[in-house]
Amino acid sequence: MINGCAECLRKQREIDALEEENQRLKQRLRYRERKDKEGFFGSSTPSAKLPLKANTPETPKRKPRGGRPGHQGAGRKAPSVSEADHLIDIQAEVAERCPQCGSPLREKGCDERLVLESRPVRAERVIYRLPKHYCAHCRRSFQPPAPSTLPKSLYGNQLIATASVMHYLHGIPMGRLCEQIGMGPSTMVEIFHRLSRLFGQVPQRLIQQYRESPARHADETGWRTDGKNGYAWLFATEKISIFLFRKTRSAKVPKAVLGDKALPGVLVVDRYAAYNKMPCSLQYCYAHLLREVQDLEKEFPDSAEVKAFTSVMAPLLSTAMSLRHQPIKDPEYYVKAKEIKSQITTAVDVPAAHLGIRRIQDIFHENAQRLYHWVDDRRVPAENNLAERDLRPTVIARKVSFGSASDAGAHTRSVLMTVLHSLKKHNLDVTKHLKTVLDQLAKNIHQDPFPLLFTDTPPS
Repeated sequence: MINGCAECLRKQREIDALEEENQRLKQRLRYRERKDKEGFFGSSTPSAKLPLKANTPETPKRKPRGGRPGHQGAGRKAPSVSEADHLIDIQAEVAERCPQCGSPLREKGCDERLVLESRPVRAERVIYRLPKHYCAHCRRSFQPPAPSTLPKSLYGNQLIATASVMHYLHGIPMGRLCEQIGMGPSTMVEIFHRLSRLFGQVPQRLIQQYRESPARHADETGWRTDGKNGYAWLFATEKISIFLFRKTRSAKVPKAVLGDKALPGVLVVDRYAAYNKMPCSLQYCYAHLLREVQDLEKEFPDSAEVKAFTSVMAPLLSTAMSLRHQPIKDPEYYVKAKEIKSQITTAVDVPAAHLGIRRIQDIFHENAQRLYHWVDDRRVPAENNLAERDLRPTVIARKVSFGSASDAGAHTRSVLMTVLHSLKKHNLDVTKHLKTVLDQLAKNIHQDPFPLLFTDTPPS
């Protein structure tokens, strides 16, 4: 029954307006609280830009030392003379008589103590005496080359390999590296530039392998060069990491890597539009979608419809990302993958009144051809975590070094990071392997370095 009282109608309208204003103010307050806590980009804010960081959790109580009764111990074994790198005899400093009572001392053999020690990484001056011979008939002199040294190089291959790995693979800052090795920064930079010129064609060969891979990853992050904003691009597989440092974030960078011809396989990316016109199928990252679903729940905690939607979607997305790594055989994987896909499509097809839910549903409706490649091919992950992990050292280097000082430095970083990080993915001792490659190049500087670096790199 409708109440026709004008005063009651006025009061009801006023109540409705106040309730609407109350809801709007609550939403604005929640937004400000989240922004103050999570930063400008919400849950996507980098850890370095968080306004307030959570306190470090208390360290759990230490477990009691020693093994359980009856269990065989696994402690450090007694030292073995045959396994030691060095055996040093220490001279006794005590006199022939006991320092306490003055009685004569008797020898009782010696004890062995194992100590793990290291030598400081310092540049050493080594002079090689090279025998020289002369042919009176040819009127030419002959002498052997210096071992483990590139032609016309002042620096040994061990020094070059160690410094390169420390800086470009382990992220040791240039200043700390120069201090530790005992060389100036200009000298170190010149070493890296020459090594970059030596391996200059290797990244292009790795790009060819990258194009042939069934599952490829790509991502980008900020990187300053010569004080100007730019971007570090990563193109990766399980065995390859290709780094490009460019001044632009446009689609021409991934286009140059992937080319114009149609490629097999899938490219796993976030939803950045620069990848949309690549000549291959795309798989959008579920981790980014899961973050948006979780953000929706944080933004509207009082909405029952939002809670119902997120309680269904969030577990499905998490299960889809972890399914590939479960210890199940392929036939079982594909059955479960199709079930998860069916449940996701059902959830996004349910009519929704909330605009936030409809926005997420539209993502799945409009990009269905880019969301389910993981269902048909187990080699294709549902997330882009591999690229995120591979980019992390670059993000740390950006925080420490603030980018590259010049375009030449950015190019050198691109080449050497590509070579060294790709070698690391082959489970090699990168320093030892790089030194071996340089020794082989020292014998013939004109040979192709690619088969020396990657002797067993089929398309990954």
